[in-house]
Amino acid sequence: MSTLLRIFKILWIGLWAGLATIVIFIPIVVTSFLSPTGNLPFTVSKVWAWMMLKVTRVRLKSRGNDNIRQGQSYIIISNHQSLFDILALVVKLGIQFRWIIKKELRKVPLFGFALYKSRNIFIDRSDRKRAVKSINEGIKRLSMGASVMFFAEGTRSPDGKIHKFKKGGFATAVESGLPILPVTVNGSRKILPKKALAFNPGVIELVIGKPIVTEHYTHDNLKDLMDKTRNIIVANFNPDYPEKVTS
Repeated sequence: MSTLLRIFKILWIGLWAGLATIVIFIPIVVTSFLSPTGNLPFTVSKVWAWMMLKVTRVRLKSRGNDNIRQGQSYIIISNHQSLFDILALVVKLGIQFRWIIKKELRKVPLFGFALYKSRNIFIDRSDRKRAVKSINEGIKRLSMGASVMFFAEGTRSPDGKIHKFKKGGFATAVESGLPILPVTVNGSRKILPKKALAFNPGVIELVIGKPIVTEHYTHDNLKDLMDKTRNIIVANFNPDYPEKVTS
């Protein structure tokens, strides 16, 4: 990619991100006050994500949507390849879910309060015990049928591989009794890898695995639950997507 083209892409995505944020900001803030469940602002946020996908010419595909039972709350566990994972999951997963967000964003005027009113969950990443407590309290605030999203690795993959899973989402699943919905994201790293600023048009695929019932798991056999979830996510992972689509 030439330097000129790279600069153009960086300016293009920055311009549209700014415009989309300005357009959607007020509706999200307003609907966060009007919607006691947080469902309406989440729906509005899909418009922002859809706009960003359109202007970057990123298409979405999905498999396994029939594994989702509408009205059921899940602990969603996904791999994390790119910032575009967020857009793809919001637009294509097809269910209401909330994010785990660092507590510093709660202090942003209006926006932080809107995120809170939308029933997203704020945590202190520097204090594990307080983070766990915040997540458990956030689960209790969820509206019926709303789920919680966890990126299993905690951060974007630096090299495209699926790295070690963190325990947080799995412990939450065990303590809440909610089933785990394993989701694999393919292709997003080719669009915008970690630390990159210039995007590439392309295709992102979501592969939704069968939910995992957690009622028979405890903290004593948490690793078994982590391994079972990881095996599903890895089995559906295709680092070469979309050139070599998995069957």
